[in-house]
Amino acid sequence: MKSMTGYGKAEFQNEKLTLSVEIKTVNNRFLDVSYKYPRSFTALQEGMRSALQKHLSRGKVDLYVNYKRAVSGDGALSFDEDLASSYVNLAKSLKKRFPSLKNDFTVTSLIKTPDVIKVEQEEIDIDYISPILFETVEKACENLNSMREFEGEKLKADMLSRIDTIESTVAVIKERAPLVSEDYRKRLYEKVQSLLEGQSFDETRILQEVAIFADKCNIDEELTRLNSHVSQFRKICESVGEVGKKLDFLVQEFNRESNTICSKSNDVEVTDNALKLKCEIEKIREQIQNIE
Repeated sequence: MKSMTGYGKAEFQNEKLTLSVEIKTVNNRFLDVSYKYPRSFTALQEGMRSALQKHLSRGKVDLYVNYKRAVSGDGALSFDEDLASSYVNLAKSLKKRFPSLKNDFTVTSLIKTPDVIKVEQEEIDIDYISPILFETVEKACENLNSMREFEGEKLKADMLSRIDTIESTVAVIKERAPLVSEDYRKRLYEKVQSLLEGQSFDETRILQEVAIFADKCNIDEELTRLNSHVSQFRKICESVGEVGKKLDFLVQEFNRESNTICSKSNDVEVTDNALKLKCEIEKIREQIQNIE
């Protein structure tokens, strides 16, 4: 089980270049990738996405590529002659305008002036850089997934502890449910006796009312399905691969059964426990949103 939140980084370096790839992910229903890389890497975007898809199936992904080419050889540096001339002429003009000021504008200060000196960037060799880039992306994905698996195990432990709470709460409801009709029969019998003030009445009619009531508030099927969902949830958590969507569907079924129990319930204790179920189910649902 993997969380959809994580971070991974990988680097490559040799005598020709330095390359680093960083990947950040958060939860999302689909695989949504945002890229940030040097313009010369544009043609490699599809290959980067293919490398990502080997390791990620969904989530909001930010992929950053930093690239630096080793500077060597003649002609690596150049200068903008027009811009340099503009700076020099401006310095002379300022000296004439303010003759009292010392003119300390030198060749060294001109070199330090922004954009005067340029580093010539040769076009990257796509055939050379692409396998290096894609391999680095995959290594970053592997590091990312190590973190996501660690976070996923923590989410799994939290959800399973809540599943234990749901199971024990279902057991409490199951124990209480058969007593609800009997309590209703006693209350109805006492009420009729009080209204008739000791006069005789047809107890068969009361039993019919109790039978109708018992049928309306029967939650045996809902409790059975909840127990089945509990078993299925644990089974999915132990399976390999993408489980987020399966768990998301299953938790909807949990919620449906608990809602039905609440609507059928005519007992304070059953209702309170059904609301406890809904609370735990909602907390599990929130956790599932961050599982791949």
